[in-house]
Amino acid sequence: MNKTLIASSIACVFLLSACGEPTDTLSAIQTETAKADSGKVTRAELGSFGVELDARDESVKPGDNFFQYAGGTWYKNFEMPSDKTRYGAFDKLAERSETEIKQIIEEITTATQLNEEQQLIADFYAAYMDTDAANTKGISPIAPVLKGIADIQDKTQLTAAFGRSWLEGTSTPIDGGMWFNRLNPDQYQLSLGVAGLGLPDRSYYLEESERFVTIRKAYVTHIEQMLNFAEVENAAEKAQQILALETKIAELQWPREKRRNRDLTLNQVERKNLATEYPGFDWDTYFAETEYQVPQLNMSQPEPIKAVIELVNSQPLSVWKDYMSYHTISNHARFLSDDIFNANFDFYGKTLNGQQEPRPRWKRAIADMSGTQSLGFALGKTYVEKHFPASSKQQMAELVENLRKALGERIENLDWMGAETKINAQAKLAAFNPKIGYPDVWQSFDGLKISDDDLLGNVVRLRQFFRADSAAKELQKTDRERWGMAPQRVNAYYNSSFNEIVFPAAILQPPFFDPNADAAVNYGAIGAVIGHEMGHGFDDQGSKSDANGIQQNWWTDEDRAAFDAKADALAAQYSAYEPIPDNFVNGRNSLGENIGDVGGLSMAYHAYKLSLNGKEAPIIDGTTGDQRFFLAWAQVWREKRTEESMLSQLRAGTHAPGQFRALAPRNHDAWYKAFDVKPDDALYLAPEDRVRIW
Repeated sequence: MNKTLIASSIACVFLLSACGEPTDTLSAIQTETAKADSGKVTRAELGSFGVELDARDESVKPGDNFFQYAGGTWYKNFEMPSDKTRYGAFDKLAERSETEIKQIIEEITTATQLNEEQQLIADFYAAYMDTDAANTKGISPIAPVLKGIADIQDKTQLTAAFGRSWLEGTSTPIDGGMWFNRLNPDQYQLSLGVAGLGLPDRSYYLEESERFVTIRKAYVTHIEQMLNFAEVENAAEKAQQILALETKIAELQWPREKRRNRDLTLNQVERKNLATEYPGFDWDTYFAETEYQVPQLNMSQPEPIKAVIELVNSQPLSVWKDYMSYHTISNHARFLSDDIFNANFDFYGKTLNGQQEPRPRWKRAIADMSGTQSLGFALGKTYVEKHFPASSKQQMAELVENLRKALGERIENLDWMGAETKINAQAKLAAFNPKIGYPDVWQSFDGLKISDDDLLGNVVRLRQFFRADSAAKELQKTDRERWGMAPQRVNAYYNSSFNEIVFPAAILQPPFFDPNADAAVNYGAIGAVIGHEMGHGFDDQGSKSDANGIQQNWWTDEDRAAFDAKADALAAQYSAYEPIPDNFVNGRNSLGENIGDVGGLSMAYHAYKLSLNGKEAPIIDGTTGDQRFFLAWAQVWREKRTEESMLSQLRAGTHAPGQFRALAPRNHDAWYKAFDVKPDDALYLAPEDRVRIW
């Protein structure tokens, strides 16, 4: 679990530029694939046309619960693997990607001649997999950091330790990262906020229901256990004090739905004015340890930061030291001996998420190697060579343009948006930059040193390597070739500062995309995912940046009010979903994702209809084209979760759970006709209550 604030918020979107007559891209892809592979079996990987119809539960009416109708039989029969807390389409593809990366690593480690990047991979993996060495070393790899914390004598030294948290891997109440200047995307800018909680969300500290009281008791026991590994005296008492301190931080932190409001989180301040505007904190000492120059920065939570500064000054130094010691141990547990790792897993895996067993060590190694601040791009280079043909990139590019055209037509026909705002919306769409598959410029690892017998040392050297790279670029023009995900990651994102949508290679596989599947399926799956990412550029927060990625208003007041009214209705719709008694979806916190889903589905359906060129889709296995389109969407969001994981998603996640994302079609008229949904069905919405934004 990442217990530090991620200052860079990556959302999802797409744009449109004018193009010629629509082409039936998916049909063309299928035809070309058949020509190229005429000697091979060309059939869909899932079912006969791309959807597993036997996963349906036809005893459930589509209009009562579309999630269960589309995947209820799978849901009833699927047994959650003991090392999982949720399982669905993303997880299935992630497992495939993990296996492929493992094969790549095994080929590298058995080769006789390696290039420099391959040697880095081989050595890091060898060090990670050496369990005997980890167990022999115990807690000793972090002993120097713990001693440094124990030796802190005053608040100046404490502030310096806060500034070194990026290197030493502890947690701190003020934290952040280098991202982009929202008012000038050509500049980098440090952004700070309130962080440092060990539980998933502030609500875990503040709510008094039995569920959360029980979790807090378990958390105290866990903190005590971790402190005991370092032979800290009076660990039980100190664990209670750490919980009390984190509770104070939680009280000061903004709720998540407030923290995602880009109007509230844009608060730029000159470095020279910090002492006046945010007094009581030794900013020079803090920044000296970060290795950044910081001529200007952004305070994402201004009032909470001021309150946390008061907390730093009012709470005993000894409590802050114990707090940092605990988080240092917990944050590094996966790199230490099995007893420490297992103790940490018992709380963060079992108690908080319902995971019964740890993931195999090789999977944990790959996870730690695959990030953008690790060896992810070194691995990704080989992954792309082996698993992402050039034809896939071209196919995806054509799909993106089809969706871009569809959104452009939809914007032009919006009845709630005026001409002036439409011009700006179309300009943003036209300026949109899609990135597909992998970077054009790969991350360089020149100068990085990795050892085959020093796991934590490798982790620290990676931190130093990437911080040095970031610090060297701090005052340079931003690098627009940068990617925020490695190619083997099964996901996608929108970066509002660059007005770009990014699709790593690994997502272009079934059930998202299959060149042998029916066109309706591909539009309902990857088409809607593309539309979702496009939609982030026009959701309640992404819509606050213009075509150049600058955060500024490009709406008329009347049009913005109309948009906000629709967004409010969608927030209310999702807030009514209750997957756990008395625990609802936070429709306001998940609003951007929900706008992406509902809008993306509209764009994809529009593009699908354009691809038919006025013809009727064929009936396949008794299903119409529209039915296949919506079933494909539901198949993407088919998932199963532990209750603990569901709770964490509700309180700490920005996405609605999959069972509710599958219900986005209830806002689309075509779904009602496709499945004969009637007013007495549970999911029925009167036409005037269906939220139509994009």
